[in-house]
Amino acid sequence: MSNSARKYLIAGNWKMNLNSAEGAELAKDVVSIVGPQTDVSVCVCPTFTTLEAVSQVVNDSNVSLGAQNMHFESAGAYTGEISAEMLRHLFCKFVILGHSERREYFGESDAIVNKKTLVALAANLKPIVCIGETLDEREAGKVNEVIKTQLEGALVGVTAADADALVVAYEPVWAIGTGKTATPEMAEEGHAEIRSLLASLLGAEAANKVRILYGGSMKPENADDLLAQPNIDGGLIGGAALKATSFAALVQSAQKRSE
Repeated sequence: MSNSARKYLIAGNWKMNLNSAEGAELAKDVVSIVGPQTDVSVCVCPTFTTLEAVSQVVNDSNVSLGAQNMHFESAGAYTGEISAEMLRHLFCKFVILGHSERREYFGESDAIVNKKTLVALAANLKPIVCIGETLDEREAGKVNEVIKTQLEGALVGVTAADADALVVAYEPVWAIGTGKTATPEMAEEGHAEIRSLLASLLGAEAANKVRILYGGSMKPENADDLLAQPNIDGGLIGGAALKATSFAALVQSAQKRSE
């Protein structure tokens, strides 16, 4: 199955940027530009404090709402945390889990990402599970080892029945926000390895349903070449998602591939 059988997904990770008023304005611009199209799945992931304002903007549009994180418990004494049910209450459809910044700054392990993934799936949220190597790991020739450890760790208990809801994002950590970008061929190598691992975990048919996004600084200048790769099914977008025009350009690149 080629990526033509999987609907492209362009997901914007706004990270710790934009207050609720600013986020609502950006969401309005995104809906205005890319909302009418249906060829590409589009998702924006604001901060927790901005979710409600953006939810009101994207509701009844073709732009979906996502969150940047969640806790694996449903409620309780977990100060500062947000549950899957709270996200569902705001009409979230996606949630980013295990982003490299969560792993680096907040000590998230593969086991924690796994707990969150299972809870997200049970809550009918689509988890965007992030994996990827650091520069040191790449230079040490450990790319496939890291990908295997993180993917297998995150997907314990996930079954073939979850494939339609599961999204994996490959984010070579050394290419995030550094101005460095993996070549399309390097990115495809990582995505192909992930697809192969998914086949061993879930079966080939299920693996071919899972969308694998590139999360290493996709931008309008390199999107066409990246999206032309057979196992790259979209992007998890950081900086380019903070401007409606650049984000829309990425959606349009995916649209061209969908025609």
